Amino acid sequence: MGKYFGTDGFRGEANVDLTVEHAYKVGRFLGWYYGQDHKCKVVIGKDTRRSSYMFEYALASGLTASGADAYLLHVTTTPSVSYVARTEDFDCGIMISASHNPFYDNGIKIINDRGEKLSEDVIVKIEEYLDGKTGEIPFAVKEKIGRTTDYVMGRNRYIGYLISLATRSFKGMKVGLDCANGSSWMMAKSIFDALGAKTYVINNEPDGTNINMNCGSTHIEVLQQFVKENGLDVGFAYDGDADRCLAVDENGKIVDGDLILYVCGLYMKERGMLDTNTVVTTVMSNLGLYKAFDIAGIRYEKTAVGDKYVYENMAQNGHCLGGEQSGHIIFSKFASTGDGILTSLKLMEVMLEKKQTLGRLIEPVDIYPQVLKNIRVKSKPEARQDPDVMAAVAQVEQELGSDGRILVRESGTEPVIRVMVEAKTDELCARYVDQVIDVIKKKGHEAE
Repeated sequence: MGKYFGTDGFRGEANVDLTVEHAYKVGRFLGWYYGQDHKCKVVIGKDTRRSSYMFEYALASGLTASGADAYLLHVTTTPSVSYVARTEDFDCGIMISASHNPFYDNGIKIINDRGEKLSEDVIVKIEEYLDGKTGEIPFAVKEKIGRTTDYVMGRNRYIGYLISLATRSFKGMKVGLDCANGSSWMMAKSIFDALGAKTYVINNEPDGTNINMNCGSTHIEVLQQFVKENGLDVGFAYDGDADRCLAVDENGKIVDGDLILYVCGLYMKERGMLDTNTVVTTVMSNLGLYKAFDIAGIRYEKTAVGDKYVYENMAQNGHCLGGEQSGHIIFSKFASTGDGILTSLKLMEVMLEKKQTLGRLIEPVDIYPQVLKNIRVKSKPEARQDPDVMAAVAQVEQELGSDGRILVRESGTEPVIRVMVEAKTDELCARYVDQVIDVIKKKGHEAE
């Protein structure tokens, strides 16, 4: 990770950590970098945060000042920007979003012409420019100045692409969608309606400040209640930029990314579609998932947390399914990033093709209780590498043995240490997590 760009772009509080000047300079650099030998074209999307409009215009100003043309998708999802960038003639794509964060945060995600996260070497060059370590970039003049173009048609083509991937009609299915007052609010319902579902939608009235507020995949209890009250067959909850999806079965039970990987992985294996017979997970995936994969004869690999690392592993090794417990699921034959709406369509495919409810499909997986707590710290490396903290972690590992595990890691997007424990009971999990967090606090690492 760099100074500004973490595992999922440049993220921070709008006009505090991530300012309009930052956005303008990112646009200036990208327009110059990709336009040194041709007319650069960049596609831009944004989520529903109030500050997204400000950053959209700043990025477009920087791009056009450097001679690039900016194509505006307006409010759209991160995977749609990825799709347009890789299927049309663009040098890169930019998504303005802080994903699941509160409305006052925002972020700049940069996607290359293959629809993938930008490579580290280019990110380093952007950061050097932001810090004034490189020379001035020349302004474009006269006819070389860039222009902006309304490009809603790109978003519409993406919607059509998703609809085309459905294997059968959703007629007769009652589906609930929680759009998190975010990017999917104009797209998800139209897709499910087009496929014949009876669609019930909540949290699809964004006002610029209510994105992710007590809704979406980070507050899935809202959808759980909605599904039960309305007798729905299934529910899907997206995050702010709709690159992740969590589900709720017909009984109101949460179906997280691990269970989605199991359901889809087993279905793909049964039909000969699981290339390499391997599913890529992160270190956060549950022990219960791995035990279920073992029984099903499915291999798995583990990466660092972040869909970026999941996709890199998949691309390098030819795997076609991977994802995170948080709901970033990648189907590499259809997308090069996590895609919440695509994930919900694929789960619908499994349910319809196997003629089983989602609750029935997840029955073979015995998920271990898991407790995850975050603690804000002054320095992530110092807190995690403190000898006393490491000793506390080692003690928990010894006491858990083969009946559980502990994972302590640095957040890629926040000044936070995450402590996760899996064990036989919730009480054991909470006790061991608190033991480690107490040591972090006692050693003075906690931020005020």
